[in-house]
This record gives sequence, C-alpha cells and structure tokens, in this order.
Amino acid sequence: MSELLNIAVAGASGRMGRMLIEAVTNASGCHLSGALDRPGSPMLGQDAAGFLGQTSGVRVTDDLRAGLQGAQVLIDFTRPEGTLAHLRLCEELGIHAVIGTTGFDATQKAQIGAHAQRIGIMMAPNMSVGVNVVLKLLDMAARALNEGYDIEIIEAHHRHKVDAPSGTALKMGEVVAAALGRDLASCAVYGREGVTGERDPSTIGFATVRGGDIIGDHTVLFAGTGERIEITHKSSSRSTYAQGSLRAARFLAARGAGLYDMNDVLGLS
Repeated sequence: MSELLNIAVAGASGRMGRMLIEAVTNASGCHLSGALDRPGSPMLGQDAAGFLGQTSGVRVTDDLRAGLQGAQVLIDFTRPEGTLAHLRLCEELGIHAVIGTTGFDATQKAQIGAHAQRIGIMMAPNMSVGVNVVLKLLDMAARALNEGYDIEIIEAHHRHKVDAPSGTALKMGEVVAAALGRDLASCAVYGREGVTGERDPSTIGFATVRGGDIIGDHTVLFAGTGERIEITHKSSSRSTYAQGSLRAARFLAARGAGLYDMNDVLGLS
C-alpha cells in the first residue's frame, strides 16, 4: 500500500473549507492531517469531520504551527492576508501549498512568487477542471474572433462573495486580452452608468451579479454583427473545486519548488 498524502485544510469552517475536508476525508490515498480556522471560530477544538458525522481525529485549531504539523500540502481558500501568513510558515516548514484564494494585489502576488522559490505553490483562481478547459477554448476563440466582435464577461456568485469581479472572470479577461495582444489593465471596463458614449471596440467589459446561493456562473460573450458566440461555465457544486484541488495537491507532492497553475496540473501548458 502506497504512503498516504498528508493534507491540511485552511478555513475549516467555511463553505469551501468543509467541502475540502469532505473531499480529503473520502479520497483514496489522502489523509487529513490538519484543519485551520480563524481565532474565535465556533469550530475550534471540534473534530474537523464532525459535521459529516465522522471522526477524523483532527481538531480544528487556530495554531498554525500545530495545524500544519505533519502536512505535506496545505489547501487554502481563505483571504489574501491569511493565505500569505500561512505561506510564510509553509516555507519555513517545507510544505507545498494549493491556493484557491482570490483578490490578491500585485504586491501580494509578488510575495507568493518569492515563496515559490522555496516551496511548490499551485495557484489558480478556479480549480475546476471544466473552467480550465474553458480558458483554453477562450484563447482559441479570441484569436479567431479578433476583429469585429465586442467582448463582455458576465459572472454571478452568491451574496457572501467579497471580491468583484471574481478571480475566474479576471483570469478569463487576462486570457482573452493576451490572445488579442492587449493589456487587460488598460482595456478593461468594470462598470457603466449614465451617458457612456459609444462602446470602444478595444475594451473588454465586465458585469457582476451577486445574489442568493449561486455557486459560480461565468459567460464570455463575443458579440459580432449578425451573430453572438457565448462560452459559458456553470458550477452546481463546490465539489468540482475540491476535486480539482486534490488533483493539484497530488501534482505538487511529486514536484519541487516553483509556481504552477492548473494548466500544469492538467497537462494543458
């Protein structure tokens, strides 16, 4: 029998944290070695798998060092500041990290790159296998539809999401802009109101919807004269993100230091 892969999960009380704990607990070849949560969380001290009616023997803790003890990989879907604090200790302890956190600014991304010189980090705004296949399709579509098509990106998420546009929508914009030879920072339009004037054909527009319990819907619209092409991905369960994260964790376990993305994991690079 092969050795189990020890995985710690950050944000244990969150929606994604619970989905990850369930996925790790039920996955062949994986072992939940730690569960981290914020100070003051009502889950502190409880069995990490208790909400599943199971006993994992792992207690949720806000002590980072204790929670990472024995882990080979940390999976982190929390907030930028928390993720960076986790990475500092991961680097010290030689633990790889799968990062699904979004909302990092340029300075924070540079810090992540610095950590990746010492440990393996797989970072992606969306861990879904389907979404990452869509990103490849968008690259193809943008190159073929490079003239005469206006591009708009529409995304919808649950009422609790704190950043907008979503990291996935921004990644879609980056892929399309790169395929067209544009810089997203200079061509993105994030909101329209009032008398805006005629649409600038060189721009890429974003529209954000927040409400209810929408897991995550993303559509990239290529609107031409006489036709529209829409490439859409809709998530009906966070389990797809959890399964993609496990795939990433297994990938990192066999790699050295470096900054990877889901294209590397899926062999799409």
